[in-house]
Amino acid sequence: MLRGTIFATILATLPLLAPAEQASAQLFPLPPQPAGLAWPTAEWAEAPLPDDVDRAAFDLAVTEAFAGSHEQMGQTRAVLIVQGGRIVFERYAEGYTRDTRLISWSMAKSVTHALVGAAVLQGRIAIDTPMGSPHWRAGERRASITWRQWLNMVDGQDYTEIGAPSILANDVTHMLYGAGRGDTARFAAGLPLIHDPGAHWNYNSAGTILIADALTRTIVADPQSLTDRRNRMRTWMDASLFGPIGMHPVVEFDPSGLWYGSALIWASARDFARFGTLYLRGGVWDGTRVLPEGWVDFARSRGPDAATDIYGAHWWLTSAHGTGTPMRSLIVDTSMADAFSAQGHEGQIIVIVPSKDLVMVRLGLFQGGTEAWDALGDWSTRLIGAFGNRPAR
Repeated sequence: MLRGTIFATILATLPLLAPAEQASAQLFPLPPQPAGLAWPTAEWAEAPLPDDVDRAAFDLAVTEAFAGSHEQMGQTRAVLIVQGGRIVFERYAEGYTRDTRLISWSMAKSVTHALVGAAVLQGRIAIDTPMGSPHWRAGERRASITWRQWLNMVDGQDYTEIGAPSILANDVTHMLYGAGRGDTARFAAGLPLIHDPGAHWNYNSAGTILIADALTRTIVADPQSLTDRRNRMRTWMDASLFGPIGMHPVVEFDPSGLWYGSALIWASARDFARFGTLYLRGGVWDGTRVLPEGWVDFARSRGPDAATDIYGAHWWLTSAHGTGTPMRSLIVDTSMADAFSAQGHEGQIIVIVPSKDLVMVRLGLFQGGTEAWDALGDWSTRLIGAFGNRPAR
């Protein structure tokens, strides 16, 4: 039985190997956890700001964030910076603490990427096979779209979120709070295709809902009730991802017993930093592989749409050329082109910079659109840019 499980795991991860090997040759190496430093499963090691930090630039950025002097950035509730595996800066707005759980919004998409990876590691999923949905007929075009294509958001669905001209024109409004609120997967599955799968990138929260549904049906194939479906899925999440890295999030589920996948995870800044650290360390935690080898490189490699250089697999990338296509990347300093990030509505970000061995978490609230995101990106660039590089080891 054990040999069969191992064999299934090898088969499930094989589709990652060739793309990951090609990508790794072009990606900045992921740094290991410093030797002798305890992993922050329970508690973090802390250290003062390194001597090579540009204190003037750093102090100005921190003051802007917490004094409310940067109107477009709105309210900053938490900033946490980890470098070299240690917390070197942590600050909270009044009324918030290191234990306060704050909303992820779409940073949850990156968590979904990790949960799919955990299932791949366990031999439950092969990402170049069709993902499917019980809402589609056998032989239907949508049923042929692979897990990889859904994760790269090149599924071809007719879905509008980024750039929607109004709240009512935004499909996520109808999916989470309107016609789809009782069964988000059914709503998402009903969206037609308008592009050939694999060719055109479009930000698609509905696709992430479908990934969550397909993963849940893989893990909980025979639920006895909606409560049983929810409880067994959450137990698997804890055993496969959250428990090993010491996260204690609140995960919301829709009325059908489906975890949303695309949003609505609540966690502390330290827990979001743990999640970022897992990706900075290549999916390994305290000597145990939590994500398949190559899974993080899959996340931080450009997808197949040649006209898009700011998105990988459920993670946002930094453009190596200019400001990004088809929209601006969060970080615009090409000296930090290795940075990749999880991003959520109203300015939630986890930024990972391998060349600096750094994870930065910012949680807060702003009301703006593109201008606010540009301001947050400029601030993040200045704050992170104040830290020195760390040589690849």
